[in-house]
Amino acid sequence: MARSEVQQFVGALLGRRARKGVLITTSTFTREARDDAAGLELRLALIDGPELARLMIAEGLGVRVEAEFPLRRLDAGYFAEEAAG
Repeated sequence: MARSEVQQFVGALLGRRARKGVLITTSTFTREARDDAAGLELRLALIDGPELARLMIAEGLGVRVEAEFPLRRLDAGYFAEEAAG
């Protein structure tokens, strides 16, 4: 997402006298857009496609379990019985 689109969003926020905002894209933000957002007085969170996907997976939103793997741990008691017997 380009700097101009972020500036347009910031303008809309300021028009509403907002002090915080979240701008989400399924694409990515340009370096200029990120730099502009970082230098603002209002708090603006930029969430791009990879971050959105990470959040969706972490929260279980719009995703499904494809496979599960068992976690195995050594049973120390099993080996202790062998040594005792």
